[in-house]
Amino acid sequence: MTQTRVYLDAGGRAPVHPAAREALLTALEDGWADPRRLHSEGRRARHLLDGSRAEIAGILGCRVEELHLTPGHTASLHAAVQAVAAGRRRVGSSVVTSAVERAAVLTAARHVDRDAVAVPVDRDARVDLEAWAGAVGAPGVALAALQHANGEVGTRQPLRDAHELCRAAGVPLLVDAGASVGHDDVGADWDLLAADPGDWGAPAGVGVLAVRSRVRTRQPGPEDEDPWAPGGVGVPQAVAAAAALRAVTAERGRSAARRHGLVARLRSSLSAVPDVQVLGDPQDRLPHVLTFSCLYVDGESLVDALDRAGFAVGSGSACTSSALEPSHVLAAMGALTHGNIRIALPREVTDAEVDRFAAAVGPAVAAVRAMLGAEGL
Repeated sequence: MTQTRVYLDAGGRAPVHPAAREALLTALEDGWADPRRLHSEGRRARHLLDGSRAEIAGILGCRVEELHLTPGHTASLHAAVQAVAAGRRRVGSSVVTSAVERAAVLTAARHVDRDAVAVPVDRDARVDLEAWAGAVGAPGVALAALQHANGEVGTRQPLRDAHELCRAAGVPLLVDAGASVGHDDVGADWDLLAADPGDWGAPAGVGVLAVRSRVRTRQPGPEDEDPWAPGGVGVPQAVAAAAALRAVTAERGRSAARRHGLVARLRSSLSAVPDVQVLGDPQDRLPHVLTFSCLYVDGESLVDALDRAGFAVGSGSACTSSALEPSHVLAAMGALTHGNIRIALPREVTDAEVDRFAAAVGPAVAAVRAMLGAEGL
């Protein structure tokens, strides 16, 4: 009997949560109108939109007026960097990031500051706090950006310490929690926070950006009623995002513990494959993310081999993998940048599916090495 395919590439685009699907269909009936209109249909859409913002704000721990919906996660990150840089231009124009931030953060930082500082990380992708302190304490820093946890290898960052250093220097901290919200407790150590509904099982088309009222911002673009999302966002997508976040938050503890165990099981089995290195902190990490690198293997070929075996996985940089470019995250860690496989376990994954994948990796790696003439090296 043919076995079903197993989807293990849920980072940034998880399977749509049943709660999100139900909410989306309901909102398509009740919230299709323009929420800026004054008629009954428009007011009903506005009510749904406002309710969604309030629910997401409550879960993230901010005030409703601090919660903004954007066209998507990349848009949130770009808008945050540009708005703070513009709002604090009298302080300076420097931007500090870690070397393993999402590509959207790094490109936005370089857009406003050609000499943006990328603070180095250790072998697990954790930022060097001593170097971070020196970077954010330098004169003229407008903004610092540090992810909650790395979306490729799962390592959590020392956010509390990093935020304290930023506060001492008077520098706002943007936290990219796109890989964390819905899976892990993000906490309150941030001044701006971007979250990705697609990562927690909402349909594409909306992003989340929280900006503390104490942060000075100025929109660099043309004036609009909603400066964070010119023209507004889709009400059904916003309703679905809130419904999915409510559902995954309620089940987060149980789901995280189960997937944490599955990743630990995978780390153990993959470490037994010859010339395979499992990356990231084995304990202080996200519950569902894992990356491993294989010597003498081409990443694209290994993705194809695993795809033919029935497993959907990622490779290259998590945010530029459409081009299968070498991962800047792995390069910053000093790890092998080729032959890497990245997985993000969806909530629905079963123990049997994970075991099937673990059993398939060794033969797939061996087959690719044989194809490339790299056997016995």
